[in-house]
Amino acid sequence: MRPVIVFGSDHAGYHMKEFLIRELEQNGYQIEDRGPFCKDPVDSGIYAIAVAEEVARHPQVKLGVLICGTGIGMSMMANKVVGIRASLVSDLFSAKMTRAHNAANVLCLGARIIAENMALEITKTWLAAEPLGGKYAARVAHMMAYEKERCDRG
Repeated sequence: MRPVIVFGSDHAGYHMKEFLIRELEQNGYQIEDRGPFCKDPVDSGIYAIAVAEEVARHPQVKLGVLICGTGIGMSMMANKVVGIRASLVSDLFSAKMTRAHNAANVLCLGARIIAENMALEITKTWLAAEPLGGKYAARVAHMMAYEKERCDRG
């Protein structure tokens, strides 16, 4: 079963978000759009948190895509949410590896860094990759154990 893809952006990523949603819907993906719903200036953190929290609540069935000007702010904010492994990607190899080796559950893109068609190819590559398990599952488990330990300590 394909995951539900939860999207969010800021004003700089708005047009790319709309493009990717259209393209993925045409390819049979179920999409949830957390906004924004126009290109007016917004605080990217609001949308990063909305997407990341939704993905964290439904880790078996949802993945997230966040887009801002560089993707940096979105990735930094999304990674503050417990259970999120957000990765900023601007090439196809990294798109595959971040899912395969690190089980990234949120993809971050920079609308001022890559073209829309490249963003589409990156997103499709990322969605097609599966976490490899084995030694990579141990790596992810280590990341998540550290996160849990830090949260438990306050």
